[in-house]
Amino acid sequence: MRYTLLGRSGIRVSEFALGSMTFGEDWGWGAPAETSSRMLDLYADAGGNFIDTANVYTGGTSESIIGRALRGRRDRFVLATKYTAQTAPGDLNTAGNHRKNLVTSLEASLRRLETDYVDVLWVHARDTLTPLPELMRALDDQVRAGKVLHVGVSDWSAWEIAQANTLAELRGWSPFVGVQLRYNLLARSVESELTPMAQAHDLAVVAWGPLAEGRLTGKYLDGAQGRLTRGGWDFSGERGDHVVREVVAVAEAGGWTPAQVALAWLRARPGTVIPLLGATSEQQLAANLGALEVTLDDEVLRGLDEISAPELGFPHDVMAEEDMIGLVYGDQWRQVADRRRASRRPVNDDHRLV
Repeated sequence: MRYTLLGRSGIRVSEFALGSMTFGEDWGWGAPAETSSRMLDLYADAGGNFIDTANVYTGGTSESIIGRALRGRRDRFVLATKYTAQTAPGDLNTAGNHRKNLVTSLEASLRRLETDYVDVLWVHARDTLTPLPELMRALDDQVRAGKVLHVGVSDWSAWEIAQANTLAELRGWSPFVGVQLRYNLLARSVESELTPMAQAHDLAVVAWGPLAEGRLTGKYLDGAQGRLTRGGWDFSGERGDHVVREVVAVAEAGGWTPAQVALAWLRARPGTVIPLLGATSEQQLAANLGALEVTLDDEVLRGLDEISAPELGFPHDVMAEEDMIGLVYGDQWRQVADRRRASRRPVNDDHRLV
């Protein structure tokens, strides 16, 4: 296991995070408590230190399992949870990002996790009824109280995250240090706005759904049906199958599993991208952790990038046109190199600005 920094913070996190939506059987699927605890131990033995949960995962059972499993060693881990989603049907103030739900949700999470602080508190989703100043100030209050060390955001649009962080910086409040996104070889629409925003604001990207709900394992090829969730995939049907078959071919050539290839591709993306591993068994988690030993060469990465390239749309398509580049950057634009960002090149393989 190697480590990286969580966005603009100085906290060190492992290159793979452990997701715990599968911890507990309250939703009719998932892993029992004993298996979940063993998976956490397996992840820790591999060097992992970044554990991600949420107050609503399996009705709070996920947090309780983690709290028991971390007894006596909690401070060795970077522990993250989330709030926003409703926890008590019929009580409208148990949903949303407002200060009341933040305080009550966080206190309940701390009790279940058996700790007096979390390293990261994610805002689980955008609540347009709660003004941004209220949210960002309320989050900062919890940081100043020592109950939260860092804050992050999940499933927001790029402009809203940029607005929130700009507001926090201007007011001297705690900014978001990371963003959680659905990101995989079949879901790359985030590259239109969200991942460029993350790089510009130095936010770590924690990629959930890195295997496209199992589709990138190859097991749903040739007519088998996968479980579509949360809007499905960017690429469905034949085009999606074409991408999956390429992943399978790369895996067979390298002696890996398709899941390991998909995870290794994510880890190689520009900026800080941390795949979120989820599993229902020790065997499944161990196999996915095998991606730690997989390094894809430049040719393979280019091939996977090309076959899964998303349509980014406006304004990217217009601004990539040769005449527009010359108008904006001048007729000597090929001689300009922007080295301010190590992950950014002035032109792509077609000698165009990127």
